[in-house]
Amino acid sequence: MPEKAKQKNEKKQERVVVEIFGQDYALRTDEPDYLRQLAIVVDKQMKQTARKAHTFDATKIAVLGALQIADEYCKLRKDYDEPVELLDEK
Repeated sequence: MPEKAKQKNEKKQERVVVEIFGQDYALRTDEPDYLRQLAIVVDKQMKQTARKAHTFDATKIAVLGALQIADEYCKLRKDYDEPVELLDEK
């Protein structure tokens, strides 16, 4: 593939600093706005988990928050997949 075509297909990586649960993370991404949105979701989940948890351990809060996000994702995925499977059966 010619060099110009490679450059056109590759998005520019940008350094973005996001704050999650009081910690700054410097990350590289080709979608900075999307990364910021994800960081907001994770930060909110960790803060919500911290209010409910009986611990101040950031690692435990992160794991509990990740489990909650994974639960929401799996439920949404199931809600999406079931109608698609029904359509495929027809």
